[in-house]
Amino acid sequence: MRAIPHADQAIEDLTARETSELQRREQIYREGRPAPELRDRTAILVDDGLATGATMRAAIKALRQRGAAKIVVAVPVGPLDTCHEIEEQADETICLSTPEFFQAVGQYYEDFSQTTDEDVRELLAQDLGGRGVSEQGEQNQ
Repeated sequence: MRAIPHADQAIEDLTARETSELQRREQIYREGRPAPELRDRTAILVDDGLATGATMRAAIKALRQRGAAKIVVAVPVGPLDTCHEIEEQADETICLSTPEFFQAVGQYYEDFSQTTDEDVRELLAQDLGGRGVSEQGEQNQ
């Protein structure tokens, strides 16, 4: 890091921007709903694939801190070594394909375009089916 001028400041700036973006997304995706209670529950983490696994490791850590009883990770593709690393941290890991010459997640998709915030909001609204979420994070029937 000493070889890169102002590396510490660049990392701090990037961290601040990413934190701000995460807060923005959480606010618009939750629409005022509280985070679900995860203590003593099974949490399933699904991603479009693993590359370095850094994001998945962070998600696993966050769920452990929230008290999830069991963490299941499911991805369609990832490098074998990364899938093994995730297996060590999650309670169950499903990595469908571990190609020998993995380069990037996107190479395994015909369409790897980004999901918009509006797409996410629509999917979350469909999932709730108008039932809403209670203060305890339970779905109302």
